[in-house]
Amino acid sequence: MSRKSNVAHKFGKGLTPAQFIESMTQNKEKFVQGYEQFVWPAEEDREFFESLKFRDDLRVLIVAADWCGDVIRNIPVVFRLLEAAEIPTEVLILEEHPEVMDEYMTLGGRSIPIVIVADTGGSVLAFWGPRPKHIQAIMADFKATNPDREAPGWQEGMDETRRKMLEAYGEGTAIHPAVVSEIRELLSGV
Repeated sequence: MSRKSNVAHKFGKGLTPAQFIESMTQNKEKFVQGYEQFVWPAEEDREFFESLKFRDDLRVLIVAADWCGDVIRNIPVVFRLLEAAEIPTEVLILEEHPEVMDEYMTLGGRSIPIVIVADTGGSVLAFWGPRPKHIQAIMADFKATNPDREAPGWQEGMDETRRKMLEAYGEGTAIHPAVVSEIRELLSGV
């Protein structure tokens, strides 16, 4: 992981998870559905996140926007995990914080969500996003073999890649265990 700028200046500049949900103008119903349908994949997962309650040294910033399908599928789960861990969490709307996004480019693009874990001093300890690894791999493979956006057939290939990614997400809450596993792994290292 490359060195990322201190994010302390962003603390207090975002929305709480509840404010983010309240402010949604797109995809709110689907987001809330994912949030309400969350169940712990395993008791050990719940216990792990609840064991973090004693950690008063962590803060989380999430770069997101309500128009993004990856945000709608993943962030309801992240909200649930961080609630269980009682880690202070703020959502930075992508369009209002582009300079933060620019430090977390994915394959050369602005892909959200990005979950940034920092200490109380703002030093970035870890980050995750924009989607679970097995889904991100589909996009990475496409971009590696199709670097030229102007090439004939590129857009069709991108459309097919997005279809494959959607398929990999599965129906309903199928992706939730993967998100739980990856966020648990991320927080295990901080």
